[in-house]
Amino acid sequence: MVQFIRGIPKELDESATIDGCSQQKLYFRIIMPLLAPALITTAIFTFIWTWDDFFSQMIYLSDIKLFTVQLGIRALFDPSGTSDWGALMAISVLSLVPITLIFLIFQRYFLDGIATTGLK
Repeated sequence: MVQFIRGIPKELDESATIDGCSQQKLYFRIIMPLLAPALITTAIFTFIWTWDDFFSQMIYLSDIKLFTVQLGIRALFDPSGTSDWGALMAISVLSLVPITLIFLIFQRYFLDGIATTGLK
C-alpha cells in the first residue's frame, strides 16, 4: 500500500490544490478512487492469508465448537491410517469455495491493483 501511494504523482495533488480542492476533497475524490484497486487487492490477500492460517488458530482455539475449517480438516485426518479420505477430500474442496468466489467476484479489481502504478 505504501509503495502504491508513493507511486501516485505529486502533480495530481498540486493541480487539485491549484483548482481549489481542499485536503478532504483531494483525499476522497482523487486519492481514494486511485487506491480502490490496491485496497481490494490488500483485502483479498488478507482474507486468503487469514482463511489459510493454521497455526495461530490451533494456538488460540481450544473448544471444538469454535474450530475453523482447517482445524476441522485436521481433526478428520488420523495418522494411524484409518482416515475417511472421501470426507477429507470433500471438505477440502468445499473449503476452497469461499476463496474462489472472493477471487472471481473481485478479479477485475485484483488485477487492476497488481497492474496499475497510480497513473490513469
